[in-house]
Amino acid sequence: MYLKHFGLREPPFSLTPDTSFCYNLSPHQEAFNVLVVALRGGEGFVKISGEVGTGKTLLCRKLLDSLPKQYVSVYLPNPLLTPRQLHQAVADELGLELPRDASLQELLKHISRELIALSGSYRSVVLCIDEVQTMPEQSLEALRLLSNLETEKRKLVQIILFGQPELDQRLQKPGLRQLRQRITSSYQLRSMDRQEMEGYIAHRLLVGGCQGGILFRPAAIKAIHRGSKGIPRLVNILCHKSMLAAFGRGDRLVDRHHVLAAIQDTEDARTNFKLRLSPWGLFGRMLHPVWVALFCSWLPWGGQ
Repeated sequence: MYLKHFGLREPPFSLTPDTSFCYNLSPHQEAFNVLVVALRGGEGFVKISGEVGTGKTLLCRKLLDSLPKQYVSVYLPNPLLTPRQLHQAVADELGLELPRDASLQELLKHISRELIALSGSYRSVVLCIDEVQTMPEQSLEALRLLSNLETEKRKLVQIILFGQPELDQRLQKPGLRQLRQRITSSYQLRSMDRQEMEGYIAHRLLVGGCQGGILFRPAAIKAIHRGSKGIPRLVNILCHKSMLAAFGRGDRLVDRHHVLAAIQDTEDARTNFKLRLSPWGLFGRMLHPVWVALFCSWLPWGGQ
């Protein structure tokens, strides 16, 4: 909607985890280094935790895209699986054609054979599971048992868990202590400080096609950081909505009042930022003729 207005090729603040927009943030690079070292060392379990929107899924995709050819990747984005469904999903990712009614024991037997065969050809299997904090406890135990598959020299499968801080709380349960003790490396992603966020915004604008120049005024950057607390997903949301607000008013630069309107429209950001303007005051600022015309064009009867 605002690409031509700001001279962009593509939306710079999409919420889709696009690795082409990946910015080398310190916490992400540190987490990535932990993963690389753990994989090279043949460690069984690795855990990456972080608040909602800190970039865990993007980090996972970056890792999968950068794995050398000797690694076979298995990615499970949906953790809400029973133990049997978990093994079936792993078998499917490994390309095993098994009957859909195969028992759990049969699935495990065929998975074990495939892992041994891959190990014999000097290939390693990396199993990445996202949003693990929601995985049923029985399935977490099934994961631990799956990690028991090993030779005398090394593990046949390395498992990387990505989850929210609730995962750390769940792992404190006595029933999961065996799994907890097998996690040899872990890292907790943090949010961005203001300087990192400025670089992050500038990078995404550049990848999106911005040819020099600054689109966000310093006061806007400050407000975005306060409203987002440096969480990448919230930064993307506020930047996108702020640019929409500026576009609606015909402004070429994003200023603080554009960001305030975006914060007022974003529940999580409102809790981080005590607005001095009332909702009606912000709403009035948005009632620019261009913005109103744009809004009306989205309605089902717009343009008729």
